[in-house]
Amino acid sequence: MIPANQIRQWVNGVGAVAVTALILSGAAPGLAEEGESESVSVSAPMVKGTLPVDDPNAAIWSTAKPAKFPMSPQVHWPNRILETTVKDVSVRALHDGTQVAVLLEYADPTEDPDDAAAIEFMVGDKKAHFAHGQPMSQVEGGPVNIWFWKNKDKKGVDMNAMGFGTLKVQTHQDVKATGAFSNGTWKVVFTRPLATEHADEDTQLVPGGFINIAFAVWDGRKDGSGDLVEKGSQKAVSSWWYFRAEAPPDYSGYYYAAFAAALALGFQFVLIRKLKKGQAA
Repeated sequence: MIPANQIRQWVNGVGAVAVTALILSGAAPGLAEEGESESVSVSAPMVKGTLPVDDPNAAIWSTAKPAKFPMSPQVHWPNRILETTVKDVSVRALHDGTQVAVLLEYADPTEDPDDAAAIEFMVGDKKAHFAHGQPMSQVEGGPVNIWFWKNKDKKGVDMNAMGFGTLKVQTHQDVKATGAFSNGTWKVVFTRPLATEHADEDTQLVPGGFINIAFAVWDGRKDGSGDLVEKGSQKAVSSWWYFRAEAPPDYSGYYYAAFAAALALGFQFVLIRKLKKGQAA
């Protein structure tokens, strides 16, 4: 006959093994969210159905967590300003396994024809500076891929740069963009295929991997003399942050956890039966 206290110890031990299996598989609730920081990265969940490529106000955007990033005046190029209109930008993103859509949202008191926004990515493995890939101390130069939108043009523009003064429009155009202004707020959607045929010019967005991302915004209003308040290098910019298109969900961990739990329950059942037989004898 096996002592009852020893049986209980075995049962508790098996239960602990099952819980450990759940944790290691990622099935334990809340673990995936722990440690995430929306202040340093943009996460684009994968969705089914049609992406809101031309609708900045689509309800589906609420399924993507917003990430807010500080903006400041560009100070690396001589043509600069000391104060910018936009102080921060909120970013959401979605992808469907083929295309990605990125939504920028920011406050701007007035809608102007020259209001503009841009997203920037590194291209390849070189660590470029966020200032157009300009070579800097301890930072290798470019290239960078820039997605640009201006209100009066009503379209997205695919660009490249490898330092100040090298900005150029690509001969092929893969980026689309549209903006909507309401109640002092701009919402601008950029859309592009995750992968393109121009890896030397376009950043390639591989689901599950992290890449660098930066933002720029121009307030296109004019001052009292009729000059644009912000133009060219006179703009609000961010430093490099991170972007990740989420990989398709992997449920294999849940299967392993379910198997471990079933095994543990089966073991408990056998032990209890042996205990009852021993007590009956």
